[in-house]
Amino acid sequence: MTTLHPQFVIDSDGKRLSVLLPLTEYTALMERLEDLEDLEDARKVRDEPTIPWETVKTEMGIE
Repeated sequence: MTTLHPQFVIDSDGKRLSVLLPLTEYTALMERLEDLEDLEDARKVRDEPTIPWETVKTEMGIE
């Protein structure tokens, strides 16, 4: 996991309103999130039946 170096934007009461990250850290987080979403999607479909490639080719008129 990427080490984060956040900087917080606060209001006059010291309440955190926003967070700033270096662009490289933000990009790494977004890539990780996309990877996790892809993994979740793959796990959802792994139990669905598959169609053999030969059947697909026949149905599409390939060879």
